[in-house]
Amino acid sequence: MHGFTSLLLLGSCALQSVLGRPDVSRARRDGVLLQRAVTDFIATEEQIALEQLLCNIGAGGCNSQGVASGLVIASPSKSSPDYFYTWTRDSALVFKAIVERFANEYDGSLQTEIVNYIISQAKLQTVSNPSGALSDGQGLGEAKYLVDGSAFTGGWGRPQRDGPALRAITLIGYSKWLIANGYTSTATSLVWPVIRNDLTYVAQYWNQTGFDLWEEVSGSSFFTVASQHRALIEGSALAKSLGSSCSACDAVAPQVLCFLQSFWSPSSGFALANINVNNGRSSKDANVILASIHNFDPALGCDAATFQPCSDRALSSHKVVVDSFRSIYTINAGIGAGSAVAVGRYPEDSYYNGNPWYLNTLAAAEQLYDALYVWQTSGSITVTSTSLAFFRALVPSVAAGTYPSTSATYTTIYNAVFLYADGFVGKVQQYAQTNGSLAEQYDRNTGAALSARDLTWSYASFLTAAARRAGVIPVGWGGGNTAATSVPGTCFATSQGGSYSTVVLTAFPTSQTPQAGQTTTGTFTRPTVTTTLSPTTTGGSGGDCPQATAVAVSFTVTKVTVYGQTVKIVGNTSQLGNWDTSKAIALSASQYTSSNPIWSGSVTLTPGQSVQYKYIVVNTDGSVTWEADPNRAYSIPSGCDSTATKTDRWQ
Repeated sequence: MHGFTSLLLLGSCALQSVLGRPDVSRARRDGVLLQRAVTDFIATEEQIALEQLLCNIGAGGCNSQGVASGLVIASPSKSSPDYFYTWTRDSALVFKAIVERFANEYDGSLQTEIVNYIISQAKLQTVSNPSGALSDGQGLGEAKYLVDGSAFTGGWGRPQRDGPALRAITLIGYSKWLIANGYTSTATSLVWPVIRNDLTYVAQYWNQTGFDLWEEVSGSSFFTVASQHRALIEGSALAKSLGSSCSACDAVAPQVLCFLQSFWSPSSGFALANINVNNGRSSKDANVILASIHNFDPALGCDAATFQPCSDRALSSHKVVVDSFRSIYTINAGIGAGSAVAVGRYPEDSYYNGNPWYLNTLAAAEQLYDALYVWQTSGSITVTSTSLAFFRALVPSVAAGTYPSTSATYTTIYNAVFLYADGFVGKVQQYAQTNGSLAEQYDRNTGAALSARDLTWSYASFLTAAARRAGVIPVGWGGGNTAATSVPGTCFATSQGGSYSTVVLTAFPTSQTPQAGQTTTGTFTRPTVTTTLSPTTTGGSGGDCPQATAVAVSFTVTKVTVYGQTVKIVGNTSQLGNWDTSKAIALSASQYTSSNPIWSGSVTLTPGQSVQYKYIVVNTDGSVTWEADPNRAYSIPSGCDSTATKTDRWQ
């Protein structure tokens, strides 16, 4: 799979004096070094993030003792703070990332987790709690539950109306995979009834206030309303594909989109995070960046009404929110506009003294990767008066206008934005713990990890940001549907009630794997583009060098074997055999010793390519022993170097 990072390289000759830097060659060199550092970090951290995320899912996760099957704990932390609960919102966003990963590359172990999640959520919908019960739907707005799936009855900010919408979106994503692979009956009979309860809730209660995603502000939240709109649009489309309908979705969705427009503040140049509140805050909040990335659909282009990541409103809001943290965090001191900084929730935050969050810093990167994808696949970048300040922070000489991919200005902007996006991932790399652990926050003064350890949402955010950087984009939700972007001329507070049903799920059919002959599900898109870049880039030495068109990656794994056994590597690309063990690449034991049992070999791969792979042992009788899950992941470095090294231990 070829991601767009291999096509337009940061730190290349496109970083010219328009960036206003006195030492252009150094800027180029620093850009290349940043890109390489981020690529290497992702290659290492991706596997850690996936493993730690799965550790926080019951019942088999390594941090999930006593957690019911399919439930996600927010964090293993049980004190200061106690996050050992399951939140509807967090769980839905975590499984949204899992479903996207699963749909891109089939993984039976992830499918088991998804099925367990759906079964657990069907049960959770029936649990009466302080928000209410299922009979009138109000219980679906409960924020969190005990890890055994029973009600949490303590005081809390409730209801929180984003959970049902996000859960519906996640389950719709899996339903699309089922339909694409011939399992429509499973989607119809098992998954749709759970989704329908959540859609009914959204259509009935969307126009009532509730607590925001940070669980602090009671009012109308941009993130919540954007999620509700997507859920209704996507839910209606799914219903039609299942031979059913969602009339409430069709009636209410346009009014939700109409209401969403009221969050935009033209005079301030950003979307307000919360309205219908009086809390004394500026309403500058990462809430709006998260809304943008979780409602991304490349088929919608740079649509402003749905706040697509490359829309002028979303980019302007990105700048305002990110800039609000530049002067208040010590670790951001001296970092000027146009360079990445640590990103928190909102500038007035006082929780744990108010700090940057890993997931918000990653979200800032992800929005920009999303934008880059659309620009690359559409072949142009448009700068408007609304987004001009965002672009001028990166390219001071730019003017409003549309720049085709054949223009030098397009290339300059594209590379500057990519460098900016990588900078946010670089901040996470800088402040992640040495073992790759991502907590909830990192200290605004020292960068040390703070608050809940191993936050599941942090790991999910890393996985989605890394995927977008690699050009892996999940199936859209609104493209081709004019209702997705058509804003009514007048807003009405329309809502529709409905009936709710208890869904009893105990198991799913087995062996629901991709259809024969399919290597992907067809639900992901990848760009086919051309580049306007010069074929040279600047290496770490500061001199020009030819851009590597292929990289010989030396894979080394430590594995004790016996005479007659051979260690091989196999993966998801043609160079690695497309998971066919008969085409796996044999490694050499020429350096093998009893004290250092290493096997190694070289595979030629494409710069910027993201691969998944595993090591296998082929026994003397031809039988194969696989490494344990999960699949390994590695992004091939881009730049001047034509060689790279990846060292692993058998898992």
